[in-house]
Amino acid sequence: MQKTERPAAARLTDQDLHYFREGTHTALAGRLGGVLLPGGQGAAFAVWAPNARAVCVIGEWNDWDAGREPLAARSDGSGIWEGVAAAARQGQVYKYRIQAADGRWQDKADPYALAAELPPATGSRLWALDHRWQDQDWLTARAARQAADAPMSIYEVHPGSWRRNDGQFLGWHALALALGEHVQAMGFTHVELMPVTEHPFYGSWGYQTTGYFAPTARYGSPQDLKYFIDHLHGLGIGVILDWVPSHFPTDAHGLQEFDGTHLYEHADPRQGFHPEWNSSIFNVGRNEVRSFLLSSALFWLREYHFDALRVDAVASMLYLDYARQSGEWIPNQFGGRENLEAVHFLRMLNAAVAREQPGALVIAEESTAWPGVSHPADEGGLGFSMKWNMGWMHDTLKYFGLDPVYRRHHQGQLSFSLVYAFHERFVLPLSHDEVVYGKGSLLGRMPGDAWQKFANLRALFGFMWGHPGKKLLFMGGEFGQGREWAHEGELDWAQSREPWHAGVAKLVGDLNRLYRAEPALHRRDFEAEGFAWVAHDDSEASVFAFLRKGAEGDSPVLVVSNLTPVPRQGYRLGVPLPGLWRELLNTDAEDYGGAGLGNHGGVRASDHGAHGHAHSLVLTLPPLSTLMFRPEPDAHAD
Repeated sequence: MQKTERPAAARLTDQDLHYFREGTHTALAGRLGGVLLPGGQGAAFAVWAPNARAVCVIGEWNDWDAGREPLAARSDGSGIWEGVAAAARQGQVYKYRIQAADGRWQDKADPYALAAELPPATGSRLWALDHRWQDQDWLTARAARQAADAPMSIYEVHPGSWRRNDGQFLGWHALALALGEHVQAMGFTHVELMPVTEHPFYGSWGYQTTGYFAPTARYGSPQDLKYFIDHLHGLGIGVILDWVPSHFPTDAHGLQEFDGTHLYEHADPRQGFHPEWNSSIFNVGRNEVRSFLLSSALFWLREYHFDALRVDAVASMLYLDYARQSGEWIPNQFGGRENLEAVHFLRMLNAAVAREQPGALVIAEESTAWPGVSHPADEGGLGFSMKWNMGWMHDTLKYFGLDPVYRRHHQGQLSFSLVYAFHERFVLPLSHDEVVYGKGSLLGRMPGDAWQKFANLRALFGFMWGHPGKKLLFMGGEFGQGREWAHEGELDWAQSREPWHAGVAKLVGDLNRLYRAEPALHRRDFEAEGFAWVAHDDSEASVFAFLRKGAEGDSPVLVVSNLTPVPRQGYRLGVPLPGLWRELLNTDAEDYGGAGLGNHGGVRASDHGAHGHAHSLVLTLPPLSTLMFRPEPDAHAD
């Protein structure tokens, strides 16, 4: 694929057309769509509608009169219609009026629009994207900050319901200040934004996108979003965008049957209609559609300085029979269920990002056992930087949802993730999907009385931050919100100040700081050599203990979880080093809302061997708790 830079008001060149039609163009924003011309000369328009009989631009400057700005089809067979509207100006609203081959007229938003009207209005806006960036230091250091051996703790956010002002959305400027302060105080390294690409239905949370180059107008202008990202970068916080290349909504103004034919989607509903989401599926086997999506992905990284894309619903792209019964899908050319065109597209996407935006990441939300999602394409993988570990999320929440009296029968459910923990580069997510649709909040899913619920949640967080893999927590989880998430409204900030909830927040902040400070907890998140079980077979006590290891010279960290409400006195665990092992963290500490049972700051190892080690610690394990220990620097290996 060819990298092409986007000038302020570029027009399509022969080279652009070649790459567009080849399916390899990665910079179509500003070449297709409505683009303001310099010096107030109006705007140029170019739209792909190969099966249209006629195309006009209608907008505020021409009183929505289709006869005043007809576009002309290029003579090269590209299917692109072009024209100039001399009276068009910054901020004005427009659409394309397209006549299909059968004579029908329809009004469509611009697929390449850089801004959009505030929903429920559906028009596109002419917009210049000028912004003076202040984040060069961040961008220079980004590759190292996002490397595989760097700590990465992500705070997942829905901007419309994180916090409001008298019931109204906060704009990007107010969000930048409030959210930036909160995330910095909590110690997270990144913010992940649920889709802020324009979407007509707020209740879709952004996952039904119509604006693949336009940020939603709900929170301000494109420049306001750039300010938000710039500000967070200045605080040392990365920003991830949820991006949806799998499907799009069927709203009349959108991509569906754009020129009167199935242009962006498959024509056959067995390929082109998504039965779970009642949406249309992109035809990524069509070259021009691939160029559209590749250009969208690179646009957000290049133009808005997002640090990563989290690609939604990858499994729905990879399998032709996803959410379909027998007879409802079409096999590939070899008779299989794998979507080979989607595999090709995803590899192209990841290669393009690696080449054109080095240091940026592409993270897969992929829920199956598809092999090699985060392996290089030349090794047979898909080339993603990381993959969400959905199996860990489901197994862990199911285990922690059990009454502790039954946990001894499910020991393997919690330890199973370590069987495959290093098959991929995993992110451990506790995401928005787990706190909606009647599932309850994380706190609400914990068993027992109020004390036990909070203790279980604290123990879960300790176990998660000790477990190999990068971390992701959905907003509200950081203070143990009591109710499940609702997109109408805001988080229960008053509740966050109540003692037990404030204790959870203090714990999460301390976990993030410890995770970042201790190389053993992050440096080898993706390497089997960075993990070793100490004990995972004491099902009667429901105790788990393991070592995290960093590079040579890094002190190991011992992580111990007691997942019953029974305190364990005199519990012996083998360790590889003699001397004092400092208690770094105890989720039962009084500061976190616990009872304060622990090990008085540390335990000295004895020469009594255990669990294959020459030394051991005799510990007090508080009920429903996770503890972390690190040997003092003067300790020497066995």
